[in-house]
Amino acid sequence: MFKFIDPFLVSLLSTLLIASFFPCYGSGVDFFNHLAIIAIALMFFLQGARLSRKAMLEGLFHWRLHLLIFLCTFALFPVLGVTLHYLFPQLLVPGLWMGVVFLCCLPSTVQSSIAFTSIAKGNVPAAICSATASNLIGVFITPLLAGFIFSSQGHMKLDGTIDIVYQLLLPFVAGQLLQPWIGEWAVRNRKLLSFSDRGSILIVVYSAFSEAMNMHLWQKLDIQQLLYVVGIDVFLLFLVLIITAIVSKLLKFPLEDRISIVFCGSKKTLASGVPIANVLFPSNMVGMIILPLMIFHQIQLFIIAILARYCAKLVDKKEKTEDASINQR
Repeated sequence: MFKFIDPFLVSLLSTLLIASFFPCYGSGVDFFNHLAIIAIALMFFLQGARLSRKAMLEGLFHWRLHLLIFLCTFALFPVLGVTLHYLFPQLLVPGLWMGVVFLCCLPSTVQSSIAFTSIAKGNVPAAICSATASNLIGVFITPLLAGFIFSSQGHMKLDGTIDIVYQLLLPFVAGQLLQPWIGEWAVRNRKLLSFSDRGSILIVVYSAFSEAMNMHLWQKLDIQQLLYVVGIDVFLLFLVLIITAIVSKLLKFPLEDRISIVFCGSKKTLASGVPIANVLFPSNMVGMIILPLMIFHQIQLFIIAILARYCAKLVDKKEKTEDASINQR
């Protein structure tokens, strides 16, 4: 069981506890807010430097698979989140409902989508292309979706779009432009540079939850609210897993492609979600908004890890059946 526990989740929970008991105050808030901006810009710069253009082109013409994954990520999820909010508006406090809807607007993960697709013996090249493209496109689509849903409610920063350009897009484009010179170095040092990715998230989480503590977050929430968030996250994940499995089978995708669709279409990224939330929303709201995402992150790792092993057995069974059929001829 412990092998399913994401070590990064332990770091996240530790950071949350530190922020809960030792939040920053006064000038410390400004310091960590500026540090978070720098760390986020560095993270997207390195993502741009590491992103292989070849990987973007691989499987590009498998358009039916990619289109279905994108529709699940950027259409099905938001529709489900908004519908749940409409049907049960009093179930959660407004900040948590915003967090649930916001996570529904996020792109898919990259590393874990590819890793679990590989474990499940699915179509890995297609997963690489779709997950990478999802993250790249998500930098544009997520703010647009969130803006469409939240702007009329006055919950987003007025200059959020400008911040997205300066803090996320420009660093990413700069990394892509410098890729011919630093791309190989970035790939070789992927593990070392991952500390930059994770470190930036931890900084944002500490800054966000320090602000939340100053706003008395835990006094506003009770255990019932947190349990409701867990229930909603689990419901969303299982619903999308079922829908992607059924639709991909009805569309007659091969088993390996169906695995890629289910795994890539049902995941949501914490790595990009936290920085985007920090850019889009006022600092005093970020802590509550990213809470459903942090919970969803661990739930998806547990469930997908178990599902990946089950899918691998299905692929093995299929291959044995095909081999037996060939030998009988």
